[in-house]
Amino acid sequence: MAISLSVVLLLGVVLVVLMRSGSLRAGPAVTAVLFGFFLASTGMAPQIQRLLDSVANSISGLQF
Repeated sequence: MAISLSVVLLLGVVLVVLMRSGSLRAGPAVTAVLFGFFLASTGMAPQIQRLLDSVANSISGLQF
């Protein structure tokens, strides 16, 4: 839960920065948000969550 919340916050900040810098207009931003919203309600959501969890676990397992 903590990882998904932080990913949502990170992506939200990136979205706001892109919109404020003019790199991303409001129309495509709304489309991206709606795409993510509807993608989360499909059957692909569990696989996407497992992929993100695997990536997060791999990253946390790295030692520098």
